[in-house]
Amino acid sequence: MKKKFYIKTWGCQMNEYDSLTIKKILQKDKKYIYTNNFHEADILILNTCSVREKAQEKLFHQLGRWKYLKNKNKNIIIAVGGCVANQEGKKITKRAKFVDIIFGTQTLHRLSKMITDVLREKKIFIDISFPKGEKFKNITQPNYHNYSASISIIEGCNKYCSFCIVPYTRGREISRPFHDIIYYIKSISQNGIKEIQLLGQNVNSYKYIDEKGKKYTFAKLLKEIATIPTISRIKFITSNPMEFTDDIINIYHETKKIVNFLHLPIQSGSNRILKLMKRPYSVEKYQEIIDKLKLARPEIQISSDFIIGFPSETESDFQNTMKIVKKINFDMSFSFIYSPRPGTPASKLKDNISIEEKKNRLYKLQKQLKKQTLNWTKNMINSQQKILVEKYYDQNLNIIAGRTENNRTVICQVKENVIGNIITVNITKQKNNMLYGEYIK
Repeated sequence: MKKKFYIKTWGCQMNEYDSLTIKKILQKDKKYIYTNNFHEADILILNTCSVREKAQEKLFHQLGRWKYLKNKNKNIIIAVGGCVANQEGKKITKRAKFVDIIFGTQTLHRLSKMITDVLREKKIFIDISFPKGEKFKNITQPNYHNYSASISIIEGCNKYCSFCIVPYTRGREISRPFHDIIYYIKSISQNGIKEIQLLGQNVNSYKYIDEKGKKYTFAKLLKEIATIPTISRIKFITSNPMEFTDDIINIYHETKKIVNFLHLPIQSGSNRILKLMKRPYSVEKYQEIIDKLKLARPEIQISSDFIIGFPSETESDFQNTMKIVKKINFDMSFSFIYSPRPGTPASKLKDNISIEEKKNRLYKLQKQLKKQTLNWTKNMINSQQKILVEKYYDQNLNIIAGRTENNRTVICQVKENVIGNIITVNITKQKNNMLYGEYIK
């Protein structure tokens, strides 16, 4: 009898991608069936994130809820994976003895075998190793249910920013073979995929050398993907300013397939704080990259990440962050209060800022970013936008929903089937975080 499995996911798009991959791996095994109801699952899988503070406590709270199910049914298997699994390892089983499997970010492809071993041997299995390149060699690509697909092209990070735990939980950078990526994108493009999103902790760090010694960079990868006729849009996340080189910027000159939207984390507008963060670029260098991008693509919009309340951040440092936010006019961005992560250099720095001050600064920053996001959205009214039509909003009325290049949802009425196509829409109004438009045939 086939066993049902359930997956709960926390974290970034890479975690979402990993969970889709786990789902496909287990379904391919043909011994397992996916369920979105954890009450009926035989296997409970938790894919975790450790970027924010108290990730461990969040994990144990969830496991406590699942313990109730296991007390009722001793045959339930509980598996913990992702970044917290790599961070905590065997310590998880000391607090939660009922956990059966702990798997890492680089060993999720071994999960099916680990489940089989648990069923056979009735003991705990832990594998949080970093087998170099094995994940990419054994990965089973997930199924996609719309017209946009993500693909992981690089795993890990070599940057070791002082605040970040990713290098310790994801391992060092490993680039996926160039020709594997191209082959995969070509194959899924034949099934209706129009938009590709490239994923990586530092996606623009991509570097691959084939068996003949030929070198492939991120710029070369973008250029090759752009030649695939059935792919209309190319996105990527997350980029790092340290390696956002001129050859990448030049691709914006060469092809319109790369969208007019870029997520490029700056983290702080203070050079002093950037140095403490071990981010080896200055605010001026970041501005230079943006200026070059806007020359190549004047209509491009930029989003970013900001850490507020980093140890020793002064009011002056914060005001410098506010200045760069306004100067670059960032669109929708992510901003957080600094969370010390165990084992990182920044966790040893003296934190002399009160939580009240951190919250106050975050409020001011998010208020400004929200204002800028709204202005960017309002400026789209009376403009023509290309949208990827993803689904019907109301099929009875032939109203569809699609997304612009800058991630706005657009609602529009059509008289023909355009699902899965990229169409041009004249934006007429904005309401409740959505845009409305008229189809231009």
